[in-house]
Amino acid sequence: MLIAIPVFNEAAYLARVLRQVSGFHRDILVVDDGSTDATPDILERLRPELGLRIIRHPVNRGYGQSLIDAFNMADREGWDWTITMDCDEQHEPEMIPEFIRMIEQDRWDIISGSRYMQPRTDDDLPPVDRRSINATLTSMLNDLFHLGLTDAFCGFKAHRTSAMRRLRLDESGYAFPMQLWPQVAWAGLRLTEIPVRLIYHDANRHFGGDLDDPSNRLEHYLRVLHHEVLRLATETPPGSDEPMAVCGCTC
Repeated sequence: MLIAIPVFNEAAYLARVLRQVSGFHRDILVVDDGSTDATPDILERLRPELGLRIIRHPVNRGYGQSLIDAFNMADREGWDWTITMDCDEQHEPEMIPEFIRMIEQDRWDIISGSRYMQPRTDDDLPPVDRRSINATLTSMLNDLFHLGLTDAFCGFKAHRTSAMRRLRLDESGYAFPMQLWPQVAWAGLRLTEIPVRLIYHDANRHFGGDLDDPSNRLEHYLRVLHHEVLRLATETPPGSDEPMAVCGCTC
């Protein structure tokens, strides 16, 4: 099992998070997505201490591309599972053993964290626009694909490598979930969620460019989802004789 952590300018959190993660699992891949702060130097200092594997993008290629590169490395190097998590202290390393426990049950292909499945008294309040966009798109995905999701955008997940090999992922940016979830349904992967704490240390963190505007961000996510629905409507899923049927999409 490989822990994969995409990072972009995370110098403030990097060393602390990686040391915490290493206390639960030692096989860690960091995908540095073109960081321009001290992140590369910190990674080089920590590499021998923690035995890090590092992929470095010379320029920022996007959150989705970082995940895709992590899945590809896991496949090349023979890892059965990849657990993805963020490096900004919004995901608790203490949950890694719970993901491992679920992996060992061998019942699922994707085990996805959900911040809304079981609300807690110590949850943080998310920015209103992020919660609204998440709820809107989670509901839309469930209507289209009957996934039963409660949180479409949590990046804390476990992915079975052999299952991910069946997907055709190329969405490089933050709209990655809008491609992932339709393809999970298309490929018939077995999905479950587990509750994780809702943490927002910095509600002012930026997406960058036009995506900092909530209306632009929602429109972008909807475009990616619409494109994926149209594409999958013409492709035959593994083990099927005809394309997947989805309900009408007006997004």
